[in-house]
Amino acid sequence: MFAYIDGQLADGTTLPLCRLRYGGSASIWGFAIYLASRDGYQDSILPNGLPAGSPEQALDCACGLYLNDPTAWTQPPTN
Repeated sequence: MFAYIDGQLADGTTLPLCRLRYGGSASIWGFAIYLASRDGYQDSILPNGLPAGSPEQALDCACGLYLNDPTAWTQPPTN
């Protein structure tokens, strides 16, 4: 089972961002980034080095890539 995540621009344009693959856990999903050059999805690694993670991690990664914002991948300080 897959979940496809799209973004929507202010003018109504819809942009595919990523695909999540259900692997039996509601909190850990496989991750594939959308590649416009291939008009398809490519299994990918999240910034933490793992091929699966939370939906929030996947969305942060995809938005960071497409919006050119690498701060989307950084964790806030714990102190």
